[in-house]
Amino acid sequence: QIDLVESGGGSVQAGGSLTLTCVASGYNEDSYWMAWFRDGPQNVREGVAAIDTSGATRYVDSVKGRFTISLDKSKDTVYLQMDSLKPEDSGMYYCAKDLDYGLGRLEEPGDFTAWGRGTQVTVSS
Repeated sequence: QIDLVESGGGSVQAGGSLTLTCVASGYNEDSYWMAWFRDGPQNVREGVAAIDTSGATRYVDSVKGRFTISLDKSKDTVYLQMDSLKPEDSGMYYCAKDLDYGLGRLEEPGDFTAWGRGTQVTVSS
């Protein structure tokens, strides 16, 4: 079985921080993209951040300078450090993996073929 399990969500006041963790299992790949997505207000899935095994990163403009994605390949674990959180950051956050090391586009969730169940982030003003 291929599994992605997220944790670290919760409730925080604006300006606070959270760290999300995604642990992968059942993979046997040398090169891949992993990413975090979140639901929008109309249940639109928005790409937040992505990282590949070379260390390349991508961020949606709204989180640049506030969020940091990182990957520990030895533990098959990806992290999302979220600082200076805003109410508009609230949503269900999903971990995803591009299994065939394709384009890994944040604007195209279909590039990612394995998904976790999500972890809820709520930011109050």
